[in-house]
Amino acid sequence: MDRYNRIMNRLQKRYGLKQPKVHAPNGTALKIDRILSEIGVPPGERDSFLSWALSDLWNSFKTERMNKRIVIENEIRQLGIHLPNGTQNKEYAASFNLPMDKISDISLDGADELPLIFECSPEGVCSLSGTPDKSGDFNLILRYRTVEGEPESQLRIPIAFNADPRTLWTSKPTPRSIPYFKEDSDCAYIKVEAADDMLPRKDIVAASQRGRSHAQEGKPRDDHFSVLHCEDSDWYVLAVADGAGSAIYSRRGSQIACETVTQYCRSRLTGNPDFENDICEWQKDTSDREKRTVVTRQVIDILVNAAKLAHQKIKDEAIKENARLKDYATTLMFTICKRFSFGWFMASFWVGDGALCLYDEKNKTAKLLGTPDEGEYSGQTRFLTMPEIFHDKDFAQKRLRMAVVPDFTALFLMTDGISDPMFETDRNLNDFSKWEAFYRRLKEGFPEDKIGGVDLSDDNEAAKDQLLGWLDFWSPGNHDDRTLAMLY
Repeated sequence: MDRYNRIMNRLQKRYGLKQPKVHAPNGTALKIDRILSEIGVPPGERDSFLSWALSDLWNSFKTERMNKRIVIENEIRQLGIHLPNGTQNKEYAASFNLPMDKISDISLDGADELPLIFECSPEGVCSLSGTPDKSGDFNLILRYRTVEGEPESQLRIPIAFNADPRTLWTSKPTPRSIPYFKEDSDCAYIKVEAADDMLPRKDIVAASQRGRSHAQEGKPRDDHFSVLHCEDSDWYVLAVADGAGSAIYSRRGSQIACETVTQYCRSRLTGNPDFENDICEWQKDTSDREKRTVVTRQVIDILVNAAKLAHQKIKDEAIKENARLKDYATTLMFTICKRFSFGWFMASFWVGDGALCLYDEKNKTAKLLGTPDEGEYSGQTRFLTMPEIFHDKDFAQKRLRMAVVPDFTALFLMTDGISDPMFETDRNLNDFSKWEAFYRRLKEGFPEDKIGGVDLSDDNEAAKDQLLGWLDFWSPGNHDDRTLAMLY
Protein backbone atom coordinates (compact mmCIF):
# COMPACT_ATOMS: atom_id res chain seq x y z
CA MET A 1 0.00 0.00 0.00
CA ASP A 2 2.95 2.32 0.72
CA ARG A 3 4.22 1.78 -2.82
CA TYR A 4 0.78 2.62 -4.17
CA ASN A 5 0.68 5.80 -2.12
CA ARG A 6 4.07 6.84 -3.47
CA ILE A 7 2.82 6.40 -7.04
CA MET A 8 -0.35 8.34 -6.32
CA ASN A 9 1.67 11.12 -4.72
CA ARG A 10 3.76 11.41 -7.86
CA LEU A 11 0.57 11.52 -10.00
CA GLN A 12 -1.00 14.14 -7.79
CA LYS A 13 2.14 16.26 -7.83
CA ARG A 14 2.59 15.94 -11.59
CA TYR A 15 -1.06 16.79 -12.47
CA GLY A 16 -1.86 19.21 -9.68
CA LEU A 17 -4.50 17.05 -8.03
CA LYS A 18 -5.39 17.27 -4.38
CA GLN A 19 -6.51 13.72 -3.91
CA PRO A 20 -6.01 12.36 -0.40
CA LYS A 21 -3.75 9.38 0.22
CA VAL A 22 -5.28 5.95 0.12
CA HIS A 23 -4.90 4.08 3.38
CA ALA A 24 -6.71 0.88 2.55
CA PRO A 25 -7.07 -1.31 -0.51
CA ASN A 26 -10.91 -1.03 -0.40
CA GLY A 27 -12.11 1.35 -3.10
CA THR A 28 -8.67 1.68 -4.66
CA ALA A 29 -9.91 1.10 -8.21
CA LEU A 30 -12.73 3.65 -7.71
CA LYS A 31 -10.31 6.25 -6.45
CA ILE A 32 -8.02 5.70 -9.46
CA ASP A 33 -10.99 5.97 -11.80
CA ARG A 34 -12.03 9.19 -10.07
CA ILE A 35 -8.53 10.66 -10.59
CA LEU A 36 -8.45 9.63 -14.23
CA SER A 37 -11.94 11.08 -14.74
CA GLU A 38 -10.91 14.40 -13.19
CA ILE A 39 -8.01 14.78 -15.56
CA GLY A 40 -10.25 13.95 -18.53
CA VAL A 41 -9.10 10.47 -19.47
CA PRO A 42 -11.92 8.70 -21.34
CA PRO A 43 -13.02 5.42 -19.73
CA GLY A 44 -11.91 3.38 -22.75
CA GLU A 45 -8.34 4.74 -22.60
CA ARG A 46 -7.79 4.70 -18.87
CA ASP A 47 -5.93 1.36 -18.80
CA SER A 48 -3.56 2.36 -21.59
CA PHE A 49 -3.04 5.81 -20.04
CA LEU A 50 -2.36 4.39 -16.63
CA SER A 51 0.11 1.92 -18.11
CA TRP A 52 1.85 4.73 -19.97
CA ALA A 53 1.91 7.06 -16.96
CA LEU A 54 3.36 4.46 -14.64
CA SER A 55 5.87 3.38 -17.28
CA ASP A 56 6.89 6.98 -17.81
CA LEU A 57 7.33 7.51 -14.08
CA TRP A 58 9.28 4.26 -13.72
CA ASN A 59 11.62 5.21 -16.53
CA SER A 60 12.08 8.66 -15.06
CA PHE A 61 12.81 7.10 -11.69
CA LYS A 62 15.39 4.72 -13.15
CA THR A 63 17.02 7.51 -15.14
CA GLU A 64 17.28 9.68 -12.05
CA ARG A 65 18.71 6.80 -10.05
CA MET A 66 21.19 5.92 -12.80
CA ASN A 67 22.30 9.53 -13.13
CA LYS A 68 22.92 9.67 -9.42
CA ARG A 69 25.03 6.51 -9.64
CA ILE A 70 27.02 7.93 -12.57
CA VAL A 71 27.66 11.15 -10.67
CA ILE A 72 29.04 9.20 -7.70
CA GLU A 73 31.12 6.97 -9.98
CA ASN A 74 32.64 10.06 -11.57
CA GLU A 75 33.42 11.45 -8.15
CA ILE A 76 35.18 8.22 -7.20
CA ARG A 77 37.07 8.21 -10.49
CA GLN A 78 38.15 11.81 -10.01
CA LEU A 79 39.73 10.90 -6.67
CA GLY A 80 42.62 9.60 -8.76
CA ILE A 81 43.21 6.57 -6.58
CA HIS A 82 46.79 5.41 -7.18
CA LEU A 83 48.64 2.52 -5.60
CA PRO A 84 52.46 2.80 -5.60
CA ASN A 85 54.57 -0.03 -6.93
CA GLY A 86 56.06 -2.53 -4.54
CA THR A 87 58.57 -5.36 -4.49
CA GLN A 88 57.92 -9.06 -4.28
CA ASN A 89 58.59 -10.57 -0.83
CA LYS A 90 58.96 -7.09 0.68
CA GLU A 91 56.45 -5.59 3.08
CA TYR A 92 53.96 -3.33 1.32
CA ALA A 93 51.54 -0.68 2.64
CA ALA A 94 49.37 1.89 0.85
CA SER A 95 46.14 3.77 1.61
CA PHE A 96 43.48 5.96 0.02
CA ASN A 97 40.20 7.60 1.09
CA LEU A 98 36.62 6.96 -0.05
CA PRO A 99 33.40 8.94 0.63
CA MET A 100 31.53 6.53 2.89
CA ASP A 101 28.43 8.77 2.97
CA LYS A 102 27.88 7.98 -0.71
CA ILE A 103 28.93 4.37 -1.14
CA SER A 104 28.71 1.05 0.70
CA ASP A 105 29.59 -2.67 0.41
CA ILE A 106 33.22 -1.93 -0.51
CA SER A 107 35.63 -4.69 -1.55
CA LEU A 108 38.83 -5.02 -3.55
CA ASP A 109 38.99 -8.03 -5.85
CA GLY A 110 42.43 -9.51 -6.53
CA ALA A 111 44.08 -8.43 -3.29
CA ASP A 112 43.77 -11.88 -1.71
CA GLU A 113 45.58 -13.52 -4.60
CA LEU A 114 48.77 -11.48 -4.16
CA PRO A 115 48.23 -11.97 -1.13
CA LEU A 116 47.43 -8.59 0.44
CA ILE A 117 44.91 -7.50 3.06
CA PHE A 118 42.36 -4.81 2.18
CA GLU A 119 40.58 -2.95 4.96
CA CYS A 120 38.28 0.09 5.00
CA SER A 121 37.39 2.02 8.15
CA PRO A 122 33.98 3.62 8.82
CA GLU A 123 35.66 6.98 8.16
CA GLY A 124 36.61 5.87 4.66
CA VAL A 125 40.32 5.27 5.16
CA CYS A 126 41.16 2.23 3.03
CA SER A 127 44.45 0.36 3.41
CA LEU A 128 46.23 -2.33 1.43
CA SER A 129 49.04 -4.13 3.22
CA GLY A 130 51.01 -7.35 3.43
CA THR A 131 53.92 -9.08 1.74
CA PRO A 132 53.23 -9.87 -1.93
CA ASP A 133 54.64 -13.19 -3.12
CA LYS A 134 54.21 -12.44 -6.84
CA SER A 135 55.79 -10.04 -9.29
CA GLY A 136 54.33 -8.38 -12.38
CA ASP A 137 51.51 -6.03 -13.35
CA PHE A 138 48.09 -6.59 -11.82
CA ASN A 139 44.64 -5.00 -11.94
CA LEU A 140 42.66 -4.78 -8.71
CA ILE A 141 38.92 -4.17 -8.95
CA LEU A 142 37.36 -1.83 -6.42
CA ARG A 143 33.69 -2.84 -6.02
CA TYR A 144 31.08 -0.71 -4.24
CA ARG A 145 27.37 0.17 -4.11
CA THR A 146 25.97 3.66 -4.71
CA VAL A 147 22.15 3.85 -5.04
CA GLU A 148 19.78 1.13 -3.88
CA GLY A 149 18.57 -0.87 -6.85
CA GLU A 150 21.47 0.17 -9.10
CA PRO A 151 24.04 -2.39 -10.25
CA GLU A 152 27.35 -2.69 -8.44
CA SER A 153 29.99 -0.12 -9.49
CA GLN A 154 33.59 -1.01 -10.31
CA LEU A 155 36.89 0.82 -10.62
CA ARG A 156 40.05 -0.77 -12.03
CA ILE A 157 43.15 0.09 -10.02
CA PRO A 158 46.48 -1.01 -11.53
CA ILE A 159 49.34 -2.10 -9.28
CA ALA A 160 52.80 -3.52 -10.04
CA PHE A 161 55.32 -5.48 -8.00
CA ASN A 162 58.93 -5.68 -9.05
CA ALA A 163 60.55 -9.08 -8.86
CA ASP A 164 62.47 -9.88 -5.71
CA PRO A 165 66.08 -9.50 -6.89
CA ARG A 166 66.97 -12.71 -5.11
CA THR A 167 64.57 -14.71 -7.26
CA LEU A 168 66.51 -13.59 -10.33
CA TRP A 169 69.64 -15.36 -9.10
CA THR A 170 70.21 -19.03 -9.76
CA SER A 171 72.57 -21.39 -7.97
CA LYS A 172 74.40 -23.87 -10.13
CA PRO A 173 76.54 -26.48 -8.37
CA THR A 174 80.24 -26.33 -8.95
CA PRO A 175 81.33 -29.15 -11.30
CA ARG A 176 83.37 -31.67 -9.35
CA SER A 177 85.47 -32.34 -12.43
CA ILE A 178 87.23 -28.95 -12.32
CA PRO A 179 90.80 -28.68 -11.03
CA TYR A 180 90.99 -27.91 -7.32
CA PHE A 181 87.33 -28.59 -6.66
CA LYS A 182 86.10 -26.93 -3.47
CA GLU A 183 82.76 -27.29 -1.71
CA ASP A 184 80.46 -24.32 -2.14
CA SER A 185 80.34 -23.73 1.62
CA ASP A 186 82.16 -24.70 4.78
CA CYS A 187 81.82 -24.04 8.50
CA ALA A 188 83.56 -24.98 11.74
CA TYR A 189 83.14 -24.64 15.49
CA ILE A 190 85.78 -25.24 18.16
CA LYS A 191 84.77 -25.40 21.80
CA VAL A 192 87.62 -24.67 24.23
CA GLU A 193 87.26 -25.63 27.88
CA ALA A 194 88.92 -23.73 30.72
CA ALA A 195 92.46 -24.94 31.44
CA ASP A 196 94.06 -25.77 34.78
CA ASP A 197 94.46 -22.07 35.58
CA MET A 198 90.63 -21.87 35.48
CA LEU A 199 90.78 -18.72 33.39
CA PRO A 200 87.85 -18.61 30.92
CA ARG A 201 88.69 -19.41 27.33
CA LYS A 202 86.97 -18.43 24.11
CA ASP A 203 85.46 -20.49 21.31
CA ILE A 204 85.97 -20.29 17.56
CA VAL A 205 83.29 -20.23 14.90
CA ALA A 206 83.88 -19.79 11.18
CA ALA A 207 81.91 -20.08 7.97
CA SER A 208 82.47 -19.52 4.28
CA GLN A 209 79.82 -19.27 1.57
CA ARG A 210 80.11 -19.06 -2.21
CA GLY A 211 78.82 -15.71 -3.45
CA ARG A 212 75.76 -15.30 -5.66
CA SER A 213 77.86 -14.03 -8.56
CA HIS A 214 79.78 -17.33 -8.58
CA ALA A 215 76.69 -19.45 -7.92
CA GLN A 216 74.92 -17.84 -10.88
CA GLU A 217 77.59 -19.20 -13.23
CA GLY A 218 78.38 -22.42 -11.42
CA LYS A 219 81.84 -21.19 -10.46
CA PRO A 220 83.66 -22.36 -7.32
CA ARG A 221 84.15 -20.55 -4.04
CA ASP A 222 87.46 -18.67 -3.96
CA ASP A 223 87.46 -17.84 -0.22
CA HIS A 224 88.95 -20.11 2.40
CA PHE A 225 89.52 -20.28 6.16
CA SER A 226 91.49 -22.41 8.57
CA VAL A 227 91.10 -22.27 12.37
CA LEU A 228 92.55 -24.30 15.21
CA HIS A 229 93.20 -24.37 18.92
CA CYS A 230 96.47 -25.97 20.01
CA GLU A 231 95.49 -28.02 23.04
CA ASP A 232 99.08 -28.65 24.09
CA SER A 233 100.09 -24.95 24.04
CA ASP A 234 96.65 -23.24 24.37
CA TRP A 235 97.36 -20.97 21.38
CA TYR A 236 94.61 -20.08 18.93
CA VAL A 237 95.33 -19.62 15.24
CA LEU A 238 92.79 -18.20 12.78
CA ALA A 239 93.32 -17.53 9.08
CA VAL A 240 91.07 -16.19 6.33
CA ALA A 241 91.89 -15.66 2.65
CA ASP A 242 90.06 -14.29 -0.38
CA GLY A 243 91.14 -15.70 -3.72
CA ALA A 244 91.13 -13.13 -6.52
CA GLY A 245 88.09 -13.50 -8.75
CA SER A 246 90.20 -12.80 -11.83
CA ALA A 247 92.70 -15.55 -11.02
CA ILE A 248 91.76 -18.95 -12.44
CA TYR A 249 93.16 -20.99 -9.52
CA SER A 250 92.76 -18.50 -6.68
CA ARG A 251 90.60 -21.00 -4.77
CA ARG A 252 93.66 -23.17 -4.43
CA GLY A 253 95.85 -20.19 -3.55
CA SER A 254 93.58 -19.21 -0.67
CA GLN A 255 93.46 -22.80 0.56
CA ILE A 256 97.24 -23.22 0.52
CA ALA A 257 97.73 -19.86 2.25
CA CYS A 258 95.34 -20.58 5.13
CA GLU A 259 96.39 -24.14 5.77
CA THR A 260 100.09 -23.35 5.53
CA VAL A 261 100.12 -20.47 8.02
CA THR A 262 97.95 -22.24 10.59
CA GLN A 263 100.07 -25.39 10.53
CA TYR A 264 103.31 -23.43 10.56
CA CYS A 265 102.17 -21.33 13.50
CA ARG A 266 101.09 -24.46 15.34
CA SER A 267 104.55 -25.92 14.96
CA ARG A 268 106.27 -22.72 16.07
CA LEU A 269 104.00 -22.09 19.06
CA THR A 270 104.08 -25.62 20.41
CA GLY A 271 106.93 -26.23 22.84
CA ASN A 272 108.09 -22.60 22.70
CA PRO A 273 108.22 -21.47 26.35
CA ASP A 274 110.80 -18.79 25.59
CA PHE A 275 108.34 -16.84 23.47
CA GLU A 276 105.67 -17.03 26.15
CA ASN A 277 108.15 -16.08 28.91
CA ASP A 278 109.29 -13.06 26.89
CA ILE A 279 105.65 -11.96 26.50
CA CYS A 280 105.09 -12.27 30.26
CA GLU A 281 108.32 -10.38 31.08
CA TRP A 282 107.32 -7.57 28.75
CA GLN A 283 103.92 -7.30 30.40
CA LYS A 284 105.53 -6.89 33.80
CA ASP A 285 107.00 -3.64 32.52
CA THR A 286 105.37 -2.49 29.29
CA SER A 287 107.52 0.65 29.25
CA ASP A 288 110.65 -1.45 28.73
CA ARG A 289 111.38 -0.98 25.03
CA GLU A 290 114.02 -3.69 24.97
CA LYS A 291 111.58 -6.31 26.21
CA ARG A 292 109.00 -5.16 23.66
CA THR A 293 111.61 -5.41 20.92
CA VAL A 294 112.40 -8.99 21.92
CA VAL A 295 108.73 -9.94 21.60
CA THR A 296 108.34 -8.01 18.34
CA ARG A 297 111.27 -9.83 16.76
CA GLN A 298 109.81 -13.20 17.66
CA VAL A 299 106.41 -12.19 16.30
CA ILE A 300 108.04 -11.11 13.07
CA ASP A 301 109.99 -14.36 12.93
CA ILE A 302 106.85 -16.48 13.35
CA LEU A 303 104.28 -14.55 11.31
CA VAL A 304 106.45 -13.31 8.47
CA ASN A 305 108.02 -16.70 7.97
CA ALA A 306 104.55 -18.23 7.96
CA ALA A 307 103.44 -15.81 5.24
CA LYS A 308 106.64 -16.36 3.24
CA LEU A 309 106.20 -20.12 3.45
CA ALA A 310 102.62 -19.78 2.21
CA HIS A 311 103.87 -17.66 -0.69
CA GLN A 312 106.53 -20.23 -1.52
CA LYS A 313 104.12 -23.17 -1.41
CA ILE A 314 101.75 -21.36 -3.78
CA LYS A 315 104.68 -20.69 -6.07
CA ASP A 316 105.70 -24.35 -5.97
CA GLU A 317 102.14 -25.34 -6.86
CA ALA A 318 102.13 -22.99 -9.84
CA ILE A 319 105.42 -24.42 -11.09
CA LYS A 320 104.17 -27.97 -10.67
CA GLU A 321 101.04 -27.20 -12.70
CA ASN A 322 102.94 -25.15 -15.29
CA ALA A 323 100.80 -22.13 -14.38
CA ARG A 324 101.55 -18.52 -13.48
CA LEU A 325 101.92 -17.44 -9.87
CA LYS A 326 99.26 -14.78 -10.34
CA ASP A 327 96.79 -17.51 -11.33
CA TYR A 328 96.74 -18.35 -7.59
CA ALA A 329 96.41 -14.77 -6.35
CA THR A 330 94.93 -14.48 -2.87
CA THR A 331 94.73 -12.15 0.09
CA LEU A 332 95.60 -13.41 3.57
CA MET A 333 95.00 -12.42 7.17
CA PHE A 334 95.81 -14.52 10.20
CA THR A 335 96.24 -14.15 13.94
CA ILE A 336 97.80 -15.98 16.85
CA CYS A 337 96.17 -15.51 20.29
CA LYS A 338 96.62 -16.81 23.79
CA ARG A 339 95.11 -16.16 27.22
CA PHE A 340 97.69 -15.30 29.92
CA SER A 341 97.18 -14.35 33.54
CA PHE A 342 97.43 -10.66 32.60
CA GLY A 343 94.98 -10.95 29.71
CA TRP A 344 95.06 -11.76 26.03
CA PHE A 345 98.08 -11.49 23.77
CA MET A 346 97.59 -11.52 20.02
CA ALA A 347 99.57 -10.80 16.90
CA SER A 348 98.39 -10.59 13.32
CA PHE A 349 99.48 -10.48 9.69
CA TRP A 350 97.34 -8.89 6.96
CA VAL A 351 97.75 -8.40 3.26
CA GLY A 352 94.80 -7.47 1.05
CA ASP A 353 91.34 -6.12 1.73
CA GLY A 354 88.61 -7.29 4.11
CA ALA A 355 88.75 -6.52 7.83
CA LEU A 356 90.54 -7.82 10.92
CA CYS A 357 89.26 -6.24 14.11
CA LEU A 358 89.43 -6.68 17.87
CA TYR A 359 86.03 -5.65 19.19
CA ASP A 360 85.26 -4.82 22.82
CA GLU A 361 81.59 -4.10 23.44
CA LYS A 362 82.01 -3.27 27.14
CA ASN A 363 84.78 -0.70 26.70
CA LYS A 364 83.39 0.55 23.37
CA THR A 365 86.53 0.00 21.34
CA ALA A 366 87.16 -1.47 17.91
CA LYS A 367 90.82 -1.86 17.03
CA LEU A 368 91.92 -2.79 13.51
CA LEU A 369 94.84 -5.21 13.57
CA GLY A 370 96.32 -4.02 10.29
CA THR A 371 95.62 -1.80 7.31
CA PRO A 372 93.44 -2.89 4.38
CA ASP A 373 95.07 -2.63 0.96
CA GLU A 374 92.54 -0.50 -0.87
CA GLY A 375 91.41 3.09 -1.31
CA GLU A 376 88.41 4.83 0.13
CA TYR A 377 86.11 2.48 -1.77
CA SER A 378 86.59 -1.18 -2.52
CA GLY A 379 88.60 -1.87 -5.63
CA GLN A 380 91.97 -3.24 -6.63
CA THR A 381 93.86 -4.74 -3.71
CA ARG A 382 97.19 -6.45 -3.12
CA PHE A 383 97.85 -10.16 -2.83
CA LEU A 384 100.15 -12.52 -0.96
CA THR A 385 101.31 -13.83 -4.34
CA MET A 386 102.89 -10.49 -5.28
CA PRO A 387 106.67 -10.92 -4.71
CA GLU A 388 107.12 -7.22 -4.00
CA ILE A 389 104.99 -7.55 -0.87
CA PHE A 390 107.96 -8.91 1.07
CA HIS A 391 110.36 -6.26 -0.27
CA ASP A 392 108.35 -3.28 0.95
CA LYS A 393 110.52 -1.22 3.32
CA ASP A 394 107.49 -0.68 5.57
CA PHE A 395 106.51 -4.33 5.40
CA ALA A 396 106.51 -5.09 9.13
CA GLN A 397 104.95 -1.78 10.12
CA LYS A 398 102.16 -2.14 7.58
CA ARG A 399 101.48 -5.87 7.75
CA LEU A 400 101.99 -6.78 11.41
CA ARG A 401 100.23 -5.82 14.63
CA MET A 402 100.45 -6.82 18.28
CA ALA A 403 97.86 -6.23 20.97
CA VAL A 404 97.46 -7.00 24.66
CA VAL A 405 94.05 -6.55 26.28
CA PRO A 406 92.48 -7.73 29.56
CA ASP A 407 89.56 -9.16 27.62
CA PHE A 408 87.46 -8.56 24.50
CA THR A 409 84.10 -9.43 23.02
CA ALA A 410 85.19 -10.88 19.68
CA LEU A 411 88.07 -11.02 17.26
CA PHE A 412 86.79 -10.82 13.67
CA LEU A 413 88.52 -11.89 10.45
CA MET A 414 86.41 -11.34 7.34
CA THR A 415 86.74 -11.08 3.59
CA ASP A 416 85.46 -8.07 1.66
CA GLY A 417 82.32 -10.01 0.75
CA ILE A 418 81.23 -9.05 4.28
CA SER A 419 83.18 -5.87 5.02
CA ASP A 420 82.08 -4.09 1.84
CA PRO A 421 78.31 -4.35 2.40
CA MET A 422 78.58 -3.94 6.16
CA PHE A 423 81.03 -1.03 6.34
CA GLU A 424 81.12 0.38 2.78
CA THR A 425 84.37 2.37 3.27
CA ASP A 426 87.70 1.86 4.99
CA ARG A 427 87.00 4.92 7.09
CA ASN A 428 83.99 3.21 8.61
CA LEU A 429 86.21 0.32 9.70
CA ASN A 430 87.60 2.66 12.34
CA ASP A 431 84.17 3.69 13.61
CA PHE A 432 83.15 1.85 16.79
CA SER A 433 79.44 2.51 16.15
CA LYS A 434 79.71 0.64 12.85
CA TRP A 435 81.21 -2.38 14.58
CA GLU A 436 78.59 -2.14 17.30
CA ALA A 437 75.87 -2.21 14.62
CA PHE A 438 77.62 -5.10 12.88
CA TYR A 439 77.80 -7.14 16.08
CA ARG A 440 74.15 -6.48 16.83
CA ARG A 441 73.20 -7.49 13.29
CA LEU A 442 75.28 -10.64 13.65
CA LYS A 443 73.29 -11.66 16.72
CA GLU A 444 69.88 -10.50 15.53
CA GLY A 445 70.12 -11.53 11.88
CA PHE A 446 67.93 -10.06 9.16
CA PRO A 447 64.28 -10.53 10.17
CA GLU A 448 63.14 -8.69 7.05
CA ASP A 449 64.80 -11.41 4.99
CA LYS A 450 63.84 -14.22 7.37
CA ILE A 451 67.50 -14.83 8.20
CA GLY A 452 68.23 -15.62 11.82
CA GLY A 453 71.10 -14.41 13.92
CA VAL A 454 74.00 -16.29 15.49
CA ASP A 455 73.70 -17.42 19.10
CA LEU A 456 77.10 -16.50 20.49
CA SER A 457 76.50 -18.00 23.92
CA ASP A 458 78.98 -20.47 25.32
CA ASP A 459 79.04 -24.07 24.13
CA ASN A 460 76.75 -23.60 21.12
CA GLU A 461 77.96 -25.85 18.34
CA ALA A 462 74.94 -24.80 16.25
CA ALA A 463 76.64 -21.42 15.87
CA LYS A 464 78.56 -22.70 12.83
CA ASP A 465 75.37 -23.51 10.93
CA GLN A 466 73.73 -20.31 12.13
CA LEU A 467 76.70 -18.30 10.88
CA LEU A 468 76.62 -20.07 7.53
CA GLY A 469 72.94 -19.19 7.18
CA TRP A 470 73.63 -15.60 8.25
CA LEU A 471 76.11 -15.21 5.39
CA ASP A 472 73.20 -15.40 2.96
CA PHE A 473 72.10 -11.85 3.87
CA TRP A 474 70.96 -9.66 1.00
CA SER A 475 72.86 -6.52 -0.03
CA PRO A 476 72.26 -5.01 -3.50
CA GLY A 477 75.40 -5.06 -5.60
CA ASN A 478 77.38 -7.17 -3.10
CA HIS A 479 77.42 -10.78 -4.25
CA ASP A 480 81.03 -11.86 -3.62
CA ASP A 481 82.12 -14.89 -1.60
CA ARG A 482 81.72 -14.32 2.14
CA THR A 483 83.92 -15.68 4.89
CA LEU A 484 83.96 -14.83 8.59
CA ALA A 485 86.04 -16.37 11.36
CA MET A 486 85.73 -15.19 14.92
CA LEU A 487 87.11 -15.86 18.37
CA TYR A 488 84.53 -15.01 21.02
